[in-house]
Amino acid sequence: MSKRLSPLVVGSWLILLGLIATALLSPYIVPHNPIRERLIDRLLPPAWAEDGEWRYVLGTDHLGRDLVSRIIYGSRVSLVVGFAAVAIGGALGVALGVAAGFLGGRTDEIIMAVADMQLAFPTILLAIAIIAVLGPSFINLVMVIGISGWVTYARIARGQVLSLREKEFVEAIRAQGGSQWRIVWRHILPNILPALIVVATLDLARTIILESTLSFLGLGIQPPTPSWGGMLSDGREYLLSAWWIATFPGVALMLTALSFNRLGDWIRDVTDPRLRRTELR
Repeated sequence: MSKRLSPLVVGSWLILLGLIATALLSPYIVPHNPIRERLIDRLLPPAWAEDGEWRYVLGTDHLGRDLVSRIIYGSRVSLVVGFAAVAIGGALGVALGVAAGFLGGRTDEIIMAVADMQLAFPTILLAIAIIAVLGPSFINLVMVIGISGWVTYARIARGQVLSLREKEFVEAIRAQGGSQWRIVWRHILPNILPALIVVATLDLARTIILESTLSFLGLGIQPPTPSWGGMLSDGREYLLSAWWIATFPGVALMLTALSFNRLGDWIRDVTDPRLRRTELR
């Protein structure tokens, strides 16, 4: 019980719920237009620092844009890209993994060979190469990040299916004339779903960081749309004179990734019966 209600878990839930609420309500709660440039207010420090102004609580960037507003709108980009990419990668990976594990034979060999080929390339280099060919855009970014993560889902799903397809309840359903589709849809998928939810939760942190990395390199979300990676890129030239431009988006990115990772660990602890048995002992 202590694991489920630990301060880290509660803090992670609060951070993520606050992030989601902020992203949904961002058009109504931002104090300033996040893309409006006001050079007269450029490089203002946070409000509590010398020369800071309370109308810009976290300061402004090199173009006079409010950091609070840009961080809030950047959360929308990160969450939309993260959830969309996880949905694409998860759907593709689960479908291929279940097919490989349940059908076996040549199907399994081909799917796993393709997975091994993709694993041979570093994810970031593969994403950079594809976006450099297709061009940077929101759709291309989501597709590239999503497709880059299907292998993890496929390998997990395949391993789970291999351990389930020879179980007695599956053999009993076959003996009763149950179709393969029914076995997979009604009996295999519900049993592997908890493990896949854990993988998806942890993968959200990966996709958000990868989106920020590509935006930092100029291959992700394009200006003037705010993104945490783009804000980090803008702030790297002002680390000594205006540290807040890169620091606050970096802190937001770090807290988001850590919260998703901790939430994934908590879901694993709750859903894994082996861990529950260990606790009871």
